[in-house]
Amino acid sequence: MNIGFLLFPRLTQLDLTGPCEVLARAPGARIHTIWKSLDPVPSDRGLKLVPTTTMAECPQLDILCVPGGPGQVDLMEDDETLDFLRRQAAQAKWVTSVCTGSLLLGAAGLLKGYQATCHWASRDQLALFGAEAVEMRVVTDRNRVTGAGVTAGIDFALQLVANAFDEHTAHAIQLALEYEPTPPFWSGTPQHASAEILEEARQKMAVFMAKRLAASERAAARLKDEPKAEPSAPAEPWLD
Repeated sequence: MNIGFLLFPRLTQLDLTGPCEVLARAPGARIHTIWKSLDPVPSDRGLKLVPTTTMAECPQLDILCVPGGPGQVDLMEDDETLDFLRRQAAQAKWVTSVCTGSLLLGAAGLLKGYQATCHWASRDQLALFGAEAVEMRVVTDRNRVTGAGVTAGIDFALQLVANAFDEHTAHAIQLALEYEPTPPFWSGTPQHASAEILEEARQKMAVFMAKRLAASERAAARLKDEPKAEPSAPAEPWLD
């Protein structure tokens, strides 16, 4: 099974490396990290990731996964990236994302008529692309699977393994990773964070969020006159 992760400058590396740690353990998995060139790609926190293939040379993927991060904004009107996503999604069994990667799927016109999720601070922007935003950690709608912010990528990947393979495999991988989180603080969502912490986070993000919203609005305008894509049929489970 060919599983591909889009790389791009200033992505949030855990959006990619969390799901990769899970999906790489699936039966027959072949992992591809994909960018325009083979040069190392810096994440938003400085960690560099190395592509294994380019968009031009990438094989047809069974699972396409798009992570998020601040660099997503710069790709919302990048035709090379959007065309690559459309081309791969046309034949992929599963079209997926983590965090604000779903906004890139939306900009490519791949979430029209689908339920999806995103990081809590940007979830409402999904509606600009004809998607129904759902306040859940992982959302599966036919062959679209989307994860919420950053750490949700592990939950997302385990659910994707259950969908694409079977629950037994997902359970075995979860055990191998000893994934049974008990966070030291209950402040990881707007519902659980204190009003003070939430307001502080919103103030820190305000300038960038305005930039992200403007990029989403421009990308949505580009799609406005395009015909609505017909939802694809559900993917069949891929059994090794």
